[in-house]
Amino acid sequence: MTAFKAYDIRGRVPDQIDAASCYAIGRAFAELIRPGTTVVGYDIRLSSPELAAAVTEGLLDGGSDVHDIGLCGTEEVYFATDHYQLGGGIMVTASHNPIDYNGLKLVREGARPISGDSGLKDIEARIQKGDLTPATATGPRGRLHALNARPAYIDHLLTYIDVEALTAAESSRTSPLPEGAAPLTRPLKIVANPGNGGAGIVLDALAPHLPIELIQIFAEPDGTFPNGIPNPLLRENRDATAVAVIEHGADLGLAWDGDFDRCFFFDEQGRFIEGYYLVGLLAERLLAKEPGGKIVHDPRLTWNTLDQVAKAGGTCVQCKSGHAFIKERMRAEDALYGGEMSAHHYFRDFAYCDSGMIPWLLIIEHLAKTGEPLSKLVDERIAAFPCSGEINFEVADTQATIDAVLAAVAAHEPSIDRTDGVSVEFPEWRFNLRGSNTEPVIRLNIETRGDPKRLEQVTAQLSGLIAGTG
Repeated sequence: MTAFKAYDIRGRVPDQIDAASCYAIGRAFAELIRPGTTVVGYDIRLSSPELAAAVTEGLLDGGSDVHDIGLCGTEEVYFATDHYQLGGGIMVTASHNPIDYNGLKLVREGARPISGDSGLKDIEARIQKGDLTPATATGPRGRLHALNARPAYIDHLLTYIDVEALTAAESSRTSPLPEGAAPLTRPLKIVANPGNGGAGIVLDALAPHLPIELIQIFAEPDGTFPNGIPNPLLRENRDATAVAVIEHGADLGLAWDGDFDRCFFFDEQGRFIEGYYLVGLLAERLLAKEPGGKIVHDPRLTWNTLDQVAKAGGTCVQCKSGHAFIKERMRAEDALYGGEMSAHHYFRDFAYCDSGMIPWLLIIEHLAKTGEPLSKLVDERIAAFPCSGEINFEVADTQATIDAVLAAVAAHEPSIDRTDGVSVEFPEWRFNLRGSNTEPVIRLNIETRGDPKRLEQVTAQLSGLIAGTG
């Protein structure tokens, strides 16, 4: 049962997860969650159709009807579960993990996540005990239906923006632009890199509705990943997008992970933009549409988000990192938006779930309305609050490492917050140090108040200290 993690199920195929285990998960899900009807979808990995079929059989034998939406992104399972008011959803995906991995993401009604604290451990325990009701005793077998949810999903995505605002020809407008707006005199040119994951399918469906010039690279879904695992957080995976932006003179570059629940941005210079700076930018965009809303953020990097949200008239709410925690807090606060520096962006009107499509739609709407390049939007934020980006270390003992770092800075009497790992704050710089929930590493993030030299110095000092504890 090593595939059961804090937030989902994920492991190597077939030794940690296979068709038999997926069948059992489907059975246990049907018996414990009692969804009535479950949405099932799967990503582009070669093992995904077989595992999805096994999950489906388990659900059907457990008495749950199944709506099969086929090849899709994780957010399409979230959308279908909520939109059609169904009892649960299962997505077969390993997102950005290595090619021989696969897994499952589970939600209940309303697309509420099922994690270790909300039912995943119960499913694991039921399977471990072999305590599954015989198929002959579960009552009527469920019924299988094919469901094409994509048209409704595309329609929903388009509700987040004013498509007319993307139209370059001023004469075609039927309403005035906001005061001071200077729209582009040509359609936005966008380079999009699905990384041979699933995003290209949705881009093809969205493109006819958007007056933009869309240039796709590595667009064909291909589970052999001929151009590498779709994970733009890996520096070696960014070059193709950056080069294409420059070659095509594009206004924006975009890249996604395999199940496209995360979207990554490149400016018109081909520069990769840290996800941290998108949190504040997206919060601004949404607060402009709905002033006074609450914005949930994680504690790893915060100062830029706090500053932008305050200026936009919103209220910040800090929450532990991780999609289950963010979604739960957003529901409790009725928050407009939630953002993590890891490029997960959550939206109240998307069942409080994360989407890799809504963020770029909001950004291109703003670029078209203002005529400002993305670089201008983020440069002043980067200058005001430069950050290290996330630095990962393998250590023998996470808590011992945190204790050693705290001891080293204690004499300076910093402010300490333990919402997630430890956040240590001084007047002009701060850092967060936390163990990963999904990998055997400790993660360090540092930011300063407009002082890149100090950032370089303290990054070197803390990195040396942490490496010394390993």
